[in-house]
Amino acid sequence: MKVRKIKIYDFLARRGTEVWIDKNNLETLYTPGGVSREPRMYKKIRKIGIRVLKKQNTLRTQVRHIMCKSKKKAFDEYKTTVKTDPKIILFSAFDGRSYGDSPKAIYDYMLNDKRFEDHTFIWAFRKPKNFTAVLDNPNTYIVSANVNAKGYQKAIAAAKYWVLNYRIADQFYPKDDQVYIQLWHGTPLKRLGYDIGISDNAMNTRDETRDKYRIDAEKFKYILAPSHFAAEKFITAWNLKKVGREDAVLELGYPRNDFLTNYTQDDVDSVIERLDLPRDKKYILYAPTWRDNQHRAGVGYTYKTEVDFDRLWDALGDEYIILFRAHYLVANLFDFEKYTGFAYNVSRWNDINELYIISDLLVTDYSSVFFDYANLKRPEIFYMYDLEAYGTEIRGFYIRLDELPGPIVQTEDELIEAIKNVDYSRNFDEKYKAFNAKFNYLDDGKAAQRVTEALIEEL
Repeated sequence: MKVRKIKIYDFLARRGTEVWIDKNNLETLYTPGGVSREPRMYKKIRKIGIRVLKKQNTLRTQVRHIMCKSKKKAFDEYKTTVKTDPKIILFSAFDGRSYGDSPKAIYDYMLNDKRFEDHTFIWAFRKPKNFTAVLDNPNTYIVSANVNAKGYQKAIAAAKYWVLNYRIADQFYPKDDQVYIQLWHGTPLKRLGYDIGISDNAMNTRDETRDKYRIDAEKFKYILAPSHFAAEKFITAWNLKKVGREDAVLELGYPRNDFLTNYTQDDVDSVIERLDLPRDKKYILYAPTWRDNQHRAGVGYTYKTEVDFDRLWDALGDEYIILFRAHYLVANLFDFEKYTGFAYNVSRWNDINELYIISDLLVTDYSSVFFDYANLKRPEIFYMYDLEAYGTEIRGFYIRLDELPGPIVQTEDELIEAIKNVDYSRNFDEKYKAFNAKFNYLDDGKAAQRVTEALIEEL
């Protein structure tokens, strides 16, 4: 049997132990205190259960309520046994899926701030063994972002600050002396929470979605907004006005975008080298969002690429390569082996900022990536092949589409033509400038400092 040794870290005890695991066992859970495996039979039963609950809204709501109530009661009892440590800070990005976004930007800032020299930093990851590089910092520890992992529960109960860009599990409520700051993960184009008035999605009715946002609003002390526009939408999406919590919104900018102001040519060269990309082509970053109505039991949200890569290769292959970036919620895998040298799957690349800075052009649809990318003042194209359905049946939009800093295309022919006609020398026009003035005026490279200062006031 092929085995390998991994370390299991206990951040409170400041020690690590070692265990041996089957190298080929992808179901192994990395949890402090030992290794646990999810039985195959349980996975099959859960998959069947998801299929049933997808079709039975009332039953699904009742099951979720019972499970959440039970788990919350258990955690509420547990957290009273763990004292809050004012010098422990918990970080998580995209519910443990990555090491990036605004949580990482704030973490990096704190690492270079002498006021945090004696603090303990904890990162929660779904696959901790993929992120052990953070352990190079002696004050940083890792826990599994598994809601049942003892290490994760201990971190949540002990940390003074929860620095997250995604909702924390419903059963975890902070104590009175804890501070949960919801950084969120994008300026919204598509409607969120209480503002979604169109339809249910594959896994939640409209009321279930609103309930998730209500629970989140009960827990966070602050929610970060990158602009006044976003602040207004967050207030309505989380229904903050009704509960008198409009002052929870901090209009300070997104720390993750500091990098887009401060990056260097060395950063660009490093990313291109690590991705092993050819230097004689232009790079198109294609980053579509997920669809609420595309979900597969036992897999998660999926995405069907509505692009004929054979046609794109034939039309654009001499001048361009495509970097395909699926949304972080999308669980299905994409095989681009057939298009080696033209299309690269960068969906698992940890930090999308690094993909931004090497890309000459962004192609997206309704993803909030275009707000961030606009800081680079480079061309953008919006491939909205399902515009009518998305706008009227799935989500709906917050802004007028004529405000977008690039053309909208709805067919592949139009997409190819738009790419061929991009004028890289005259992209940043008055419309583009107005867009940045409205949505990105706080992206000045100092947002992490402002957010950290706001947190320090809690010390």
